[in-house]
Amino acid sequence: MSAAVSTQIQLVRRPKGWPEPEDFRIAEVAYGELAPGQVRVANSFLSVDPYMRGRMNDAKSYIPPFVLGETMTGGAVGRVVESAAEALPVGSVVLHQYGWRDLVQEDAAGFTVVPEIPGVPLSLRLGILGMTGMTGYVGLTAIADLQPGDTVFVSGAAGAVGTATGQIAKLLGAGRVIGSAGSPEKVRLLTEKYGYDAAFNYKDAPVRQQLKALAPEGVDVFFDNVGGDHLEAALDVMNRDGRIAACGAISLYNSTERAPGPDNLAKVIQQSLTIKGFTLGGYTHLREEFGTRMAEWFGQGKIAYDETIVDGVEHAVDAFLDMMRGKNTGKMIVRV
Repeated sequence: MSAAVSTQIQLVRRPKGWPEPEDFRIAEVAYGELAPGQVRVANSFLSVDPYMRGRMNDAKSYIPPFVLGETMTGGAVGRVVESAAEALPVGSVVLHQYGWRDLVQEDAAGFTVVPEIPGVPLSLRLGILGMTGMTGYVGLTAIADLQPGDTVFVSGAAGAVGTATGQIAKLLGAGRVIGSAGSPEKVRLLTEKYGYDAAFNYKDAPVRQQLKALAPEGVDVFFDNVGGDHLEAALDVMNRDGRIAACGAISLYNSTERAPGPDNLAKVIQQSLTIKGFTLGGYTHLREEFGTRMAEWFGQGKIAYDETIVDGVEHAVDAFLDMMRGKNTGKMIVRV
């Protein structure tokens, strides 16, 4: 066993509004020889996700904020290159939360072994076969109680969670699925590749106007990744007993001022709506169920996916910022 040096990304300043490259630094961290029970993992792919923006603020949330001057964390998949833990031999492929670095050395308990699937990139463990796919599944089933024939609206539909959610909704029996995206190319992708029945570019006209035109018979389930004007528009068209799964509010993450609330919250009362926010931490018991169903769909060729890949851990911040600006299609991934 030997010493090693890891390249890592650290937060050095809390962003005000949109993060800037100067809020981060690249650090070289030396690892000594492995202690008993530890493993050293060479990361293959790192995940950058919208929730990470919230962790850059010093604010109480469902997950602790990043600590200034320390390496950030996040989803990653890699391979064990040295091991002092019998349960994780060299060569094992593992999922973990020690992202934002090319090499990690920690106790074996922090890693989960996953099988390699012939012909399937390891990166999919961070996307459609992992957290983002499961987010869509949990939101539609455990939160929104999707029923066959339901009309579903997904905001931010061309992102990692949105592309998964639309497909899963159709596979679960949704009658009509509508999505929003930020460019004509993404709108076409939603209907031509991801099975959306209709989609619109939220930059073309007010969301309220466009959604109403595409959902003349109303919406039963709203899977919200955006918040803001998308939530307001959905409230206008929700059918009685409609369900809203609040997954994210990316339109608000970089705001420096409090955003006004929807002007039509009375719809919640009038239409007997249910709004429930969620994070995956409370639904780990559904991991096996999701894994079984997704493996079946994937094996049957019923699942499409896109990845936007940025090479090099030193470009992880660029990947994160591009993802926050919607420059990705599907899952944004950093390839180490």
